[in-house]
Amino acid sequence: MHSRTLDTSPAAGPTAALDTASACWLKTLDRLERTTMADPAIRALQRGIRALPLGGLRDLLRGRPLGHPVHPVLVQVPIGCWLSASVLDVVPGTQHASTTLTAVGLAGVAPAAVAGWVDWADLPPEQARVGLAHAASNAAAVVCYATSLTARLRGRSAKGRLWALAGMTAVAVTGALGGHMAYRQAVGARAAG
Repeated sequence: MHSRTLDTSPAAGPTAALDTASACWLKTLDRLERTTMADPAIRALQRGIRALPLGGLRDLLRGRPLGHPVHPVLVQVPIGCWLSASVLDVVPGTQHASTTLTAVGLAGVAPAAVAGWVDWADLPPEQARVGLAHAASNAAAVVCYATSLTARLRGRSAKGRLWALAGMTAVAVTGALGGHMAYRQAVGARAAG
Protein backbone atom coordinates (compact mmCIF):
# COMPACT_ATOMS: atom_id res chain seq x y z
CA MET A 1 0.00 0.00 0.00
CA HIS A 2 1.34 3.42 -0.94
CA SER A 3 1.28 6.19 1.60
CA ARG A 4 0.20 9.57 0.37
CA THR A 5 2.12 12.56 1.62
CA LEU A 6 0.88 16.10 1.69
CA ASP A 7 2.66 18.32 -0.82
CA THR A 8 3.82 21.38 1.12
CA SER A 9 5.91 22.90 -1.66
CA PRO A 10 5.25 26.53 -2.61
CA ALA A 11 3.70 25.38 -5.89
CA ALA A 12 1.01 23.49 -3.95
CA GLY A 13 -0.24 26.76 -2.41
CA PRO A 14 -2.30 28.05 -5.34
CA THR A 15 -3.69 24.59 -6.07
CA ALA A 16 -4.70 24.09 -2.46
CA ALA A 17 -6.32 27.54 -2.36
CA LEU A 18 -8.22 26.78 -5.57
CA ASP A 19 -9.38 23.43 -4.20
CA THR A 20 -10.58 25.12 -1.01
CA ALA A 21 -12.41 27.86 -2.92
CA SER A 22 -14.00 25.28 -5.22
CA ALA A 23 -15.19 23.16 -2.30
CA CYS A 24 -16.65 26.24 -0.60
CA TRP A 25 -18.45 27.31 -3.81
CA LEU A 26 -19.91 23.85 -4.39
CA LYS A 27 -21.03 23.61 -0.75
CA THR A 28 -22.73 27.01 -1.08
CA LEU A 29 -24.51 25.90 -4.27
CA ASP A 30 -25.62 22.69 -2.59
CA ARG A 31 -27.09 24.66 0.33
CA LEU A 32 -28.77 27.08 -2.07
CA GLU A 33 -30.34 24.20 -4.00
CA ARG A 34 -31.72 22.69 -0.80
CA THR A 35 -33.02 25.76 1.01
CA THR A 36 -36.80 26.09 0.73
CA MET A 37 -37.18 29.55 2.27
CA ALA A 38 -37.95 31.31 -1.05
CA ASP A 39 -40.08 28.49 -2.50
CA PRO A 40 -43.48 30.20 -2.02
CA ALA A 41 -42.23 33.31 -3.85
CA ILE A 42 -40.56 31.17 -6.52
CA ARG A 43 -43.76 29.19 -7.18
CA ALA A 44 -45.81 32.39 -7.39
CA LEU A 45 -43.33 34.01 -9.78
CA GLN A 46 -43.15 30.90 -11.95
CA ARG A 47 -46.96 30.67 -12.14
CA GLY A 48 -47.17 34.37 -13.02
CA ILE A 49 -44.60 34.08 -15.79
CA ARG A 50 -46.22 30.93 -17.22
CA ALA A 51 -49.59 32.75 -17.20
CA LEU A 52 -48.34 35.66 -19.32
CA PRO A 53 -50.19 35.67 -22.68
CA LEU A 54 -47.07 35.35 -24.82
CA GLY A 55 -48.50 32.99 -27.45
CA GLY A 56 -45.90 31.99 -30.04
CA LEU A 57 -43.42 34.46 -28.57
CA ARG A 58 -42.92 32.04 -25.66
CA ASP A 59 -41.54 29.39 -28.03
CA LEU A 60 -39.28 31.99 -29.66
CA LEU A 61 -38.01 33.18 -26.27
CA ARG A 62 -37.38 29.58 -25.22
CA GLY A 63 -35.41 29.00 -28.43
CA ARG A 64 -37.54 26.23 -29.91
CA PRO A 65 -36.72 27.33 -33.50
CA LEU A 66 -33.02 26.94 -32.65
CA GLY A 67 -33.47 23.62 -30.88
CA HIS A 68 -31.93 24.97 -27.66
CA PRO A 69 -32.54 27.84 -25.21
CA VAL A 70 -31.96 31.31 -26.66
CA HIS A 71 -31.01 32.91 -23.32
CA PRO A 72 -27.35 31.74 -23.46
CA VAL A 73 -27.10 33.20 -26.98
CA LEU A 74 -28.60 36.55 -25.96
CA VAL A 75 -26.37 37.01 -22.91
CA GLN A 76 -23.38 37.16 -25.23
CA VAL A 77 -24.26 40.78 -26.07
CA PRO A 78 -24.00 42.27 -22.57
CA ILE A 79 -21.19 39.97 -21.48
CA GLY A 80 -19.18 40.55 -24.65
CA CYS A 81 -19.67 44.31 -24.56
CA TRP A 82 -18.83 44.62 -20.90
CA LEU A 83 -15.77 42.37 -21.13
CA SER A 84 -14.56 44.34 -24.15
CA ALA A 85 -15.15 47.61 -22.27
CA SER A 86 -13.04 46.25 -19.40
CA VAL A 87 -10.20 45.49 -21.79
CA LEU A 88 -10.45 48.93 -23.37
CA ASP A 89 -10.52 50.55 -19.94
CA VAL A 90 -6.81 49.78 -19.63
CA VAL A 91 -5.97 51.09 -23.12
CA PRO A 92 -5.24 54.83 -23.24
CA GLY A 93 -7.51 56.92 -25.44
CA THR A 94 -10.41 54.46 -25.63
CA GLN A 95 -12.81 56.07 -23.15
CA HIS A 96 -15.45 56.79 -25.79
CA ALA A 97 -15.37 53.18 -27.01
CA SER A 98 -15.65 51.86 -23.44
CA THR A 99 -18.63 54.11 -22.80
CA THR A 100 -20.31 52.95 -26.02
CA LEU A 101 -19.74 49.28 -25.19
CA THR A 102 -21.11 49.77 -21.68
CA ALA A 103 -24.28 51.34 -23.14
CA VAL A 104 -24.73 48.63 -25.78
CA GLY A 105 -24.29 45.97 -23.09
CA LEU A 106 -27.04 47.59 -21.03
CA ALA A 107 -29.31 47.70 -24.09
CA GLY A 108 -28.77 43.97 -24.59
CA VAL A 109 -29.87 43.07 -21.06
CA ALA A 110 -33.64 43.22 -21.57
CA PRO A 111 -33.97 40.55 -24.30
CA ALA A 112 -31.60 38.23 -22.45
CA ALA A 113 -33.46 38.75 -19.16
CA VAL A 114 -36.89 38.14 -20.68
CA ALA A 115 -35.70 34.91 -22.31
CA GLY A 116 -34.07 33.87 -19.03
CA TRP A 117 -37.23 34.45 -17.00
CA VAL A 118 -39.31 32.45 -19.49
CA ASP A 119 -36.85 29.54 -19.19
CA TRP A 120 -36.69 29.90 -15.40
CA ALA A 121 -40.47 29.61 -15.05
CA ASP A 122 -40.29 25.93 -16.01
CA LEU A 123 -37.32 24.90 -13.87
CA PRO A 124 -37.60 22.39 -11.02
CA PRO A 125 -37.22 23.77 -7.48
CA GLU A 126 -33.48 23.13 -7.05
CA GLN A 127 -32.59 24.93 -10.26
CA ALA A 128 -35.17 27.67 -9.69
CA ARG A 129 -33.56 28.48 -6.34
CA VAL A 130 -30.16 28.91 -7.99
CA GLY A 131 -31.89 30.80 -10.79
CA LEU A 132 -33.23 33.34 -8.34
CA ALA A 133 -29.68 33.97 -7.08
CA HIS A 134 -28.59 34.19 -10.74
CA ALA A 135 -31.25 36.87 -11.35
CA ALA A 136 -30.19 38.80 -8.25
CA SER A 137 -26.57 38.78 -9.37
CA ASN A 138 -27.67 39.92 -12.83
CA ALA A 139 -29.56 42.79 -11.24
CA ALA A 140 -26.43 43.76 -9.30
CA ALA A 141 -24.41 43.73 -12.53
CA VAL A 142 -26.96 45.93 -14.28
CA VAL A 143 -26.96 48.44 -11.41
CA CYS A 144 -23.15 48.54 -11.46
CA TYR A 145 -22.99 49.04 -15.23
CA ALA A 146 -25.77 51.66 -15.22
CA THR A 147 -23.83 53.52 -12.52
CA SER A 148 -20.65 53.09 -14.56
CA LEU A 149 -22.34 54.51 -17.66
CA THR A 150 -23.69 57.48 -15.72
CA ALA A 151 -20.23 58.22 -14.31
CA ARG A 152 -18.62 57.88 -17.74
CA LEU A 153 -21.18 60.21 -19.35
CA ARG A 154 -20.48 62.77 -16.62
CA GLY A 155 -16.76 62.67 -17.39
CA ARG A 156 -15.83 60.63 -14.33
CA SER A 157 -14.04 57.86 -16.16
CA ALA A 158 -12.12 56.54 -13.12
CA LYS A 159 -15.36 56.13 -11.19
CA GLY A 160 -16.92 54.53 -14.26
CA ARG A 161 -14.08 52.02 -14.49
CA LEU A 162 -14.42 51.11 -10.80
CA TRP A 163 -18.17 50.51 -11.16
CA ALA A 164 -17.48 48.44 -14.28
CA LEU A 165 -15.02 46.32 -12.30
CA ALA A 166 -17.71 45.71 -9.68
CA GLY A 167 -20.14 44.89 -12.49
CA MET A 168 -17.72 42.42 -14.05
CA THR A 169 -17.38 40.71 -10.67
CA ALA A 170 -21.17 40.32 -10.52
CA VAL A 171 -21.14 39.03 -14.12
CA ALA A 172 -18.60 36.39 -13.13
CA VAL A 173 -20.77 35.24 -10.23
CA THR A 174 -23.94 35.21 -12.31
CA GLY A 175 -22.17 33.32 -15.09
CA ALA A 176 -21.02 30.68 -12.63
CA LEU A 177 -24.57 30.36 -11.28
CA GLY A 178 -26.01 30.14 -14.80
CA GLY A 179 -23.44 27.54 -15.77
CA HIS A 180 -24.32 25.51 -12.69
CA MET A 181 -28.01 25.57 -13.61
CA ALA A 182 -27.30 24.54 -17.20
CA TYR A 183 -25.04 21.72 -16.03
CA ARG A 184 -27.64 20.48 -13.54
CA GLN A 185 -30.30 20.62 -16.25
CA ALA A 186 -28.12 18.61 -18.63
CA VAL A 187 -27.26 16.04 -15.96
CA GLY A 188 -30.94 15.77 -15.01
CA ALA A 189 -31.97 15.26 -18.63
CA ARG A 190 -29.33 12.52 -19.09
CA ALA A 191 -30.45 10.81 -15.89
CA ALA A 192 -34.11 10.91 -16.96
CA GLY A 193 -33.34 9.65 -20.47
